[in-house]
Amino acid sequence: MADGEQCREEQYAKLEDLRISLDRGGAGEEEGGDGEGEGEHGGGFGFSLCVWIYLSGSARPSSIILKQKTSESEDEAPFLVLNEENKLILLPLILIHKEAPSSENPFPWTDMFHTAAEMDCPLEKWFHVGCQVAENYMRLHVDGKLVGEKSLFVLSSKHCQDDMKKIILVGNDGNLGGYIYHVQVLPISASISDHFVKNPPAKLSLDNSCILDGVEEGGDGVWSIVGGKASCRRNFSLEVVLLDAFGRSVHREMEVVASLLYADSGTPVEKTRDDAEAPLLTSCDGLEYPSTDRPVMLLRGRATYKLKISQLSSKCDNRLFRVCFHPLHGQRYPFLEAYSCPIRCISRNRSNRTLGIGKRSLSTTVLLDEIHLLKASDGLQAIRDVYGNGQLKASNQSNLKCSPQSKHFKVEDNRSTTEVVANGSSEQRKNQEMRINNFDGTDSGPSDSESTDLKDLDSRWSQNSVVSDVAIFRYCLESTFERSMILKQLIASASNEDIANFAEQVCLYSGCSHHRNQILVSKHLVQEGDDTWNSISRKNQRALWMDAISEINNKFMMVANSASRPLSGQDLEILRGIAGCGDDLGREEFDRMWYWLYPVAFALSKDQINRIWKCLSPKWIEGFITKEEAESALKGPGGLQKAGTFVLRFPTSRSWPHPDAGSLIVAYVGTDCIIHHRLLSLDHRDRDSRLLQDLLLEEPELSQLGRVVRQNSSSCAS
Repeated sequence: MADGEQCREEQYAKLEDLRISLDRGGAGEEEGGDGEGEGEHGGGFGFSLCVWIYLSGSARPSSIILKQKTSESEDEAPFLVLNEENKLILLPLILIHKEAPSSENPFPWTDMFHTAAEMDCPLEKWFHVGCQVAENYMRLHVDGKLVGEKSLFVLSSKHCQDDMKKIILVGNDGNLGGYIYHVQVLPISASISDHFVKNPPAKLSLDNSCILDGVEEGGDGVWSIVGGKASCRRNFSLEVVLLDAFGRSVHREMEVVASLLYADSGTPVEKTRDDAEAPLLTSCDGLEYPSTDRPVMLLRGRATYKLKISQLSSKCDNRLFRVCFHPLHGQRYPFLEAYSCPIRCISRNRSNRTLGIGKRSLSTTVLLDEIHLLKASDGLQAIRDVYGNGQLKASNQSNLKCSPQSKHFKVEDNRSTTEVVANGSSEQRKNQEMRINNFDGTDSGPSDSESTDLKDLDSRWSQNSVVSDVAIFRYCLESTFERSMILKQLIASASNEDIANFAEQVCLYSGCSHHRNQILVSKHLVQEGDDTWNSISRKNQRALWMDAISEINNKFMMVANSASRPLSGQDLEILRGIAGCGDDLGREEFDRMWYWLYPVAFALSKDQINRIWKCLSPKWIEGFITKEEAESALKGPGGLQKAGTFVLRFPTSRSWPHPDAGSLIVAYVGTDCIIHHRLLSLDHRDRDSRLLQDLLLEEPELSQLGRVVRQNSSSCAS
């Protein structure tokens, strides 16, 4: 199905509808599959059954997947089952083998003669099963690999062919909620692995490796999204991918629609009244439509949704929501449905708590969000450094700043907002009231770190600037994608001073100082991205991923000032996942990767982070790891690590120009035996000669560095 090959929906069927008759000497006929039989078997009696199976999350151990019966009797016996340990078991054929089970055999099946797989059977995921049965042996294959084999004794050699014609294999009666795909009964000499790779099934999924724009991820796995009335709700973007069982994009024409469901029951969220807005809206050309009225066509196996939620959780008994994606046409299958994490829709955003690092006297159990990358007065000098010397210089003196105690206060700001008219000029000024809130408050911007020091709000806005007030307010209100478009237009014509002033104004009106750094590096980021892509593609539409690796690695090492540590093979696989590409990539996939990589490389060029990146014993930053890998490292084979164990990672869901792109996250085991993820609070303005490692270990929540085990960690040659 990759490379344009399309899957056939008619090949999908319910497991309970499967009925295979072995009445053609090893090339049987089956219902619920494609009905293909491929000639006579070779080498005597026997057959190979090949099938893709999908079991729902409700499937339980000790369940029959395939039963065997005869055409002359209603008695049934198990053939392929899940045992009590959730492992696949294959049993001999009735009428054929002495070791075969009978309908009178009691449970458990492990007491019967069988061959079994050692690995657990996956749920909510396609897996391939191959069953080879001959006179004197049976073999079980899972995902193309032989996992079990047993020798057998035949009852009667001369009656094998006749007896096999009486056997019927029947799918489970529905208790498993299973589905099948591409069922074939082949000669015993046929290759199971050939069937495995030939025509894999598809699954619709949410692409969690891409930016979750407008989404705040909580430590409990619940997303916070700003919704409600039109004047308050914000866009959030999600990407859906159609992948085959090998993780390759499926190029299939399919319209996919999004709807809003209650997370606890799966029932649709309904309008509060007949004239109310739809619960889930989609944005198109600046207008909002009910999401169910605007399906999105998959393009190269991928679709992006810009959504808004009009319903608040507080108006629905504080229930959580989920966004469900499914094809507009055709039969509904669970593997062609994708669901978001549980969503708490709030009226205004809440800033996450981050791990404040610094003076012990200010340490507190309340972890606040307070990152300051550049001082407001340093903005213009920094941008001059970018274009004057080819790279953005970081101060040699840097430090971590501890966040203040949690407070809720209101500041009367005498600065004025602008009343915007069509040409972007200012007609009159009005006083602005700003609110800065703590984690338990309700006002903030879309960043993970939404607070800003009042002393940094000094505006140096030039009255002769080519940047209009409209652009400033659009930037504050739009999603990450729209912000990137605004910045690309801005850097094409604006001076360095205009860009610096634009950054200051955005920080002022958004209430988030972290926008500054993303805006200041925009011109250099875009130019380096263009040069890198041109070098990779050589003016072609697409380029091979293997050919792009060397150039990507060289650029990373240059920007990150990391001559001694190139990207590893696992780092490159993370980048490939963020790009969402296969063996080749186009400009869109490259940009998706570059907008994540450049802010990370820039952060690594900072003195203190650069030192721990280069430190390999112990390895404080393992590399580019996902949230799941970090949690797996903190869990370990024997359960959770002890409280205080932590690892560092860069969030894969934050890309330029998101305010938190390139930030470090501390994942650690708390005293409550829960894994927490907190944004690391860095301040490069203050001077402190202490190492970042020492500052981390001074925090009461952190006591020891965890270890992330990664295999085949060979580096990319520079």
